[in-house]
Amino acid sequence: RFLKDQVNDRTDQYGGSLENRCRFALEIAEAVTKEIGAESGDSNPKALGVYMAEALNKHGLLYCHMVEPRMKTVGEKTESPDSLVPMRKAFRGTFIAAGGYDRDDGNKAIAENRADLIAYGRLFLANPDLPKRFEINAPLNKYNRDTFYIADPVVGYTDYPFLEEIV
Repeated sequence: RFLKDQVNDRTDQYGGSLENRCRFALEIAEAVTKEIGAESGDSNPKALGVYMAEALNKHGLLYCHMVEPRMKTVGEKTESPDSLVPMRKAFRGTFIAAGGYDRDDGNKAIAENRADLIAYGRLFLANPDLPKRFEINAPLNKYNRDTFYIADPVVGYTDYPFLEEIV
Protein backbone atom coordinates (compact mmCIF):
# COMPACT_ATOMS: atom_id res chain seq x y z
CA ARG A 1 0.00 0.00 0.00
CA PHE A 2 2.68 2.49 0.96
CA LEU A 3 5.42 1.58 -1.51
CA LYS A 4 3.59 1.38 -4.83
CA ASP A 5 2.86 4.68 -6.54
CA GLN A 6 -0.12 3.17 -8.36
CA VAL A 7 -1.98 2.51 -5.09
CA ASN A 8 -0.49 5.01 -2.63
CA ASP A 9 -2.63 8.10 -3.13
CA ARG A 10 -1.59 9.74 0.13
CA THR A 11 -0.75 13.43 0.13
CA ASP A 12 1.10 13.53 3.47
CA GLN A 13 4.71 12.63 4.28
CA TYR A 14 3.99 8.97 3.32
CA GLY A 15 2.86 9.59 -0.26
CA GLY A 16 4.13 11.02 -3.50
CA SER A 17 7.90 10.79 -3.89
CA LEU A 18 9.90 7.60 -3.70
CA GLU A 19 11.43 8.79 -0.43
CA ASN A 20 8.00 9.48 1.10
CA ARG A 21 6.57 6.13 0.01
CA CYS A 22 9.52 4.29 1.58
CA ARG A 23 9.38 6.36 4.76
CA PHE A 24 6.95 4.11 6.71
CA ALA A 25 8.89 0.87 6.06
CA LEU A 26 12.18 2.58 6.89
CA GLU A 27 10.74 4.05 10.09
CA ILE A 28 9.66 0.57 11.15
CA ALA A 29 13.08 -0.91 10.34
CA GLU A 30 14.77 1.88 12.29
CA ALA A 31 12.50 1.47 15.32
CA VAL A 32 12.93 -2.31 15.42
CA THR A 33 16.72 -2.22 15.05
CA LYS A 34 16.94 0.57 17.63
CA GLU A 35 14.90 -1.49 20.10
CA ILE A 36 16.33 -5.00 19.56
CA GLY A 37 19.36 -4.50 17.33
CA ALA A 38 20.10 -5.42 13.75
CA GLU A 39 21.73 -8.71 14.69
CA SER A 40 19.11 -10.84 16.34
CA GLY A 41 18.56 -14.53 16.54
CA ASP A 42 17.09 -16.98 18.96
CA SER A 43 18.87 -19.17 21.49
CA ASN A 44 16.53 -22.05 20.64
CA PRO A 45 14.95 -21.60 17.19
CA LYS A 46 13.53 -25.15 17.14
CA ALA A 47 11.63 -24.60 20.39
CA LEU A 48 10.37 -21.29 19.01
CA GLY A 49 9.17 -22.97 15.81
CA VAL A 50 7.48 -25.82 17.64
CA TYR A 51 5.73 -23.45 20.01
CA MET A 52 4.49 -21.35 17.09
CA ALA A 53 3.29 -24.42 15.17
CA GLU A 54 1.40 -25.68 18.22
CA ALA A 55 -0.10 -22.24 18.84
CA LEU A 56 -1.24 -21.99 15.22
CA ASN A 57 -3.22 -25.22 15.67
CA LYS A 58 -5.60 -23.32 17.96
CA HIS A 59 -6.69 -21.17 15.03
CA GLY A 60 -7.70 -24.00 12.72
CA LEU A 61 -5.38 -22.94 9.92
CA LEU A 62 -5.51 -25.10 6.81
CA TYR A 63 -1.76 -25.03 6.23
CA CYS A 64 1.58 -23.82 7.54
CA HIS A 65 4.26 -22.88 5.00
CA MET A 66 7.82 -22.92 6.35
CA VAL A 67 11.12 -22.23 4.62
CA GLU A 68 13.93 -24.61 5.42
CA PRO A 69 17.32 -22.92 5.74
CA ARG A 70 18.91 -24.86 2.89
CA MET A 71 20.48 -22.11 0.80
CA LYS A 72 23.81 -20.51 1.75
CA THR A 73 24.36 -18.51 -1.41
CA VAL A 74 22.99 -18.58 -4.93
CA GLY A 75 23.10 -22.20 -6.02
CA GLU A 76 24.94 -23.45 -2.93
CA LYS A 77 22.90 -25.75 -0.72
CA THR A 78 23.51 -26.81 2.82
CA GLU A 79 21.87 -29.97 4.06
CA SER A 80 19.55 -29.66 7.03
CA PRO A 81 16.92 -32.29 6.27
CA ASP A 82 15.50 -32.48 9.77
CA SER A 83 15.32 -28.78 10.61
CA LEU A 84 11.55 -28.54 10.07
CA VAL A 85 10.59 -31.98 11.37
CA PRO A 86 9.72 -30.85 14.92
CA MET A 87 7.43 -28.12 13.54
CA ARG A 88 5.93 -30.53 11.02
CA LYS A 89 5.10 -32.97 13.83
CA ALA A 90 3.60 -30.19 15.97
CA PHE A 91 1.35 -28.69 13.27
CA ARG A 92 -1.92 -30.58 12.66
CA GLY A 93 -2.81 -29.10 9.27
CA THR A 94 -1.09 -29.44 5.91
CA PHE A 95 2.63 -28.69 6.23
CA ILE A 96 4.34 -27.08 3.23
CA ALA A 97 8.13 -26.86 3.08
CA ALA A 98 10.19 -24.65 0.79
CA GLY A 99 13.86 -23.84 0.48
CA GLY A 100 15.69 -24.66 -2.73
CA TYR A 101 14.26 -28.13 -3.28
CA ASP A 102 14.74 -29.93 -6.57
CA ARG A 103 12.68 -32.90 -7.77
CA ASP A 104 14.65 -35.55 -5.90
CA ASP A 105 14.97 -33.54 -2.67
CA GLY A 106 11.24 -32.82 -2.71
CA ASN A 107 10.25 -36.41 -3.35
CA LYS A 108 12.56 -37.56 -0.56
CA ALA A 109 11.09 -35.04 1.89
CA ILE A 110 7.57 -36.28 1.09
CA ALA A 111 8.59 -39.96 1.27
CA GLU A 112 10.21 -39.36 4.66
CA ASN A 113 7.08 -37.54 5.87
CA ARG A 114 9.01 -34.30 6.48
CA ALA A 115 6.26 -32.35 4.68
CA ASP A 116 2.89 -32.84 3.04
CA LEU A 117 3.74 -30.58 0.11
CA ILE A 118 6.89 -28.99 -1.31
CA ALA A 119 6.90 -25.45 -2.72
CA TYR A 120 9.09 -24.88 -5.77
CA GLY A 121 9.37 -21.11 -6.14
CA ARG A 122 12.41 -20.37 -8.29
CA LEU A 123 12.12 -23.59 -10.30
CA PHE A 124 8.49 -22.83 -11.11
CA LEU A 125 9.32 -19.31 -12.26
CA ALA A 126 11.79 -20.67 -14.81
CA ASN A 127 9.75 -23.73 -15.76
CA PRO A 128 6.08 -22.94 -16.35
CA ASP A 129 5.51 -26.64 -17.08
CA LEU A 130 7.43 -27.86 -14.01
CA PRO A 131 5.05 -30.72 -13.11
CA LYS A 132 5.39 -32.18 -16.61
CA ARG A 133 9.18 -31.79 -16.52
CA PHE A 134 9.29 -33.56 -13.16
CA GLU A 135 7.00 -36.31 -14.48
CA ILE A 136 9.21 -37.14 -17.47
CA ASN A 137 12.51 -36.14 -15.82
CA ALA A 138 13.10 -33.47 -18.48
CA PRO A 139 15.90 -30.92 -18.21
CA LEU A 140 15.04 -27.70 -16.39
CA ASN A 141 15.46 -24.11 -17.52
CA LYS A 142 17.91 -22.21 -15.33
CA TYR A 143 16.30 -19.27 -13.57
CA ASN A 144 17.62 -15.74 -13.89
CA ARG A 145 17.48 -14.13 -10.44
CA ASP A 146 18.00 -10.67 -12.00
CA THR A 147 14.48 -10.86 -13.47
CA PHE A 148 12.60 -11.91 -10.32
CA TYR A 149 11.49 -8.48 -9.13
CA ILE A 150 11.32 -6.29 -12.19
CA ALA A 151 8.23 -4.58 -13.55
CA ASP A 152 8.74 -5.70 -17.16
CA PRO A 153 5.66 -7.80 -18.03
CA VAL A 154 7.53 -9.85 -20.65
CA VAL A 155 11.02 -10.47 -19.27
CA GLY A 156 11.32 -13.01 -16.48
CA TYR A 157 8.00 -14.44 -15.42
CA THR A 158 6.55 -15.00 -18.87
CA ASP A 159 9.45 -15.58 -21.27
CA TYR A 160 10.80 -18.94 -20.09
CA PRO A 161 10.28 -21.65 -22.72
CA PHE A 162 7.92 -24.59 -22.36
CA LEU A 163 9.04 -28.08 -23.34
CA GLU A 164 8.81 -28.89 -27.01
CA GLU A 165 5.85 -31.06 -27.93
CA ILE A 166 6.72 -34.64 -27.05
CA VAL A 167 5.98 -37.10 -29.81
